[in-house]
Amino acid sequence: KGEVMILTIRTDKPESEIGLYAADGSIIQCKSWSAHRQLAETLHTEISELLKQVNAGLTDIAAVVVYSGPGSFTGLRIGVSVANAFAQALGVTVSSANGDQWISEGISKASTAK
Repeated sequence: KGEVMILTIRTDKPESEIGLYAADGSIIQCKSWSAHRQLAETLHTEISELLKQVNAGLTDIAAVVVYSGPGSFTGLRIGVSVANAFAQALGVTVSSANGDQWISEGISKASTAK
């Protein structure tokens, strides 16, 4: 088993973002892509590819942080649904946040929720 990581998901705009962060908030790997209307079709694949890039698997995810808006309703709904599904399947915490510091705020929430 590799390093414990926090998966971040932001899907409020056509340019979607995902990331892997250490528990201390340091960046492990991040990716953005123009998902636009293909978000539902590409989000899982992009997460899988991101994990492969750092030689990690789903079981290395310790928490999920998702951007909660404002933004595209459909994009946010897809992001939150995927975050909740991952958290449920993996038995990990999911937290949401918004604003410029959404990642650090979400990681903080996730670490205190355990």
